[in-house]
Amino acid sequence: MAAQRDWYEKDFYKVLGVSQTATAKEITKAYRKLARENHPDTNPGNNAAENRFKEASAAYDVVGDDVKRKEYDEVRAAGPMGPFGGGFSSPGGGRGGAGNMNFNVGQDGLGDLLGGVFNRGGRGRGASAGGGPQRGADLEASLTLEFVDAIQGITTTLYLTSDAQCTTCNGSGAKPGTHPKTCSICGGRGVVDDNQGFFSFSSPCRNCQGRGVIIEQGCPTCRGSGIEKRAREVKVRLPAGVADGQRIRLKGRGGPGRNGGPAGDLLVECHVLPHAVFGRDGDNLTLRVPITFAEAVLGSDIDVPTLGGPSVKLRIKSGTQSGTRHRVKTKGIETPKHTGDLIVTVEVQVPTSLNAEQRAAIETFAAATTVSPRAHLADATRNDSRPDPTDFRSEAEG
Repeated sequence: MAAQRDWYEKDFYKVLGVSQTATAKEITKAYRKLARENHPDTNPGNNAAENRFKEASAAYDVVGDDVKRKEYDEVRAAGPMGPFGGGFSSPGGGRGGAGNMNFNVGQDGLGDLLGGVFNRGGRGRGASAGGGPQRGADLEASLTLEFVDAIQGITTTLYLTSDAQCTTCNGSGAKPGTHPKTCSICGGRGVVDDNQGFFSFSSPCRNCQGRGVIIEQGCPTCRGSGIEKRAREVKVRLPAGVADGQRIRLKGRGGPGRNGGPAGDLLVECHVLPHAVFGRDGDNLTLRVPITFAEAVLGSDIDVPTLGGPSVKLRIKSGTQSGTRHRVKTKGIETPKHTGDLIVTVEVQVPTSLNAEQRAAIETFAAATTVSPRAHLADATRNDSRPDPTDFRSEAEG
């Protein structure tokens, strides 16, 4: 889009009520709040609210787009006369005033240079101000998933209430049976040029309000906007391995574009419910499995469940300690790029109650145990020659 003259006069950040350093998310949030409060559908006959709605929309069309926002900031920083009013530093280090422009660039370079500031004359730039196609807004939604569905992938449906193309006029804004007419002033461009010698400024066409067309009979449903708010269903295919808090971008499933522009995207934030047994560590599944004292001491083959598949045999070696981790290959999360493992942590369970036979067996085992597991602590104490701070005997007491 071409740099507009009113960019120098209108502070779009102030219109939206945000600072110049506001993030894209803060700008979108501020615009949506203003749009809800001042939308013509919720304020019928209120011209002041309608004007605020239009101002907020015009501001968001610029600073809500990363590319346009950068150009807007550059033009605002340069001032009404651009870089030429107070002199311009050439690539070679020279500085040219209004009557002494020493750019030191070729013809194509000059065109690109001017295009970078005024968005005109540069190669590859064809968008026009105000009347060109405008991309729809990105929408956000949240989705709560069961653990198994997030791991294995799922196709589900989101139910949204948002702006969408008007079903009565198919987005044209015109009453059914009629058609929008090309604006005779701007020829359908939506902008008019104001040539001032060497420079040419573009501004939205006042005759068609920058749309490029005239709607003589507006659609009764959307009141000529081509957009209505309605409930809609969006089918979502989530890949395997979606993590809690992950955001999925669905191209073209967001807000409708204007003047033939593309639709925005739908950002879906996923919330995964915890599983009763399994956990997750990256692409690996985690599982805590209790084993008996005898299985830990003597060793055993135990059955271990997998997620969505048959159980597998896990060999527990004799002398296995509680808290040790065992890896079962390729039984984790399967994604197109990688398949994780199942990490099993064994926990030796100590019985809390014993019958007579069990107690007798444990007592026999204790009697046969001759090595203390705390022997190393005693050795460390004997090698420590420092006096015992708890020994209060005097030398006379020996």
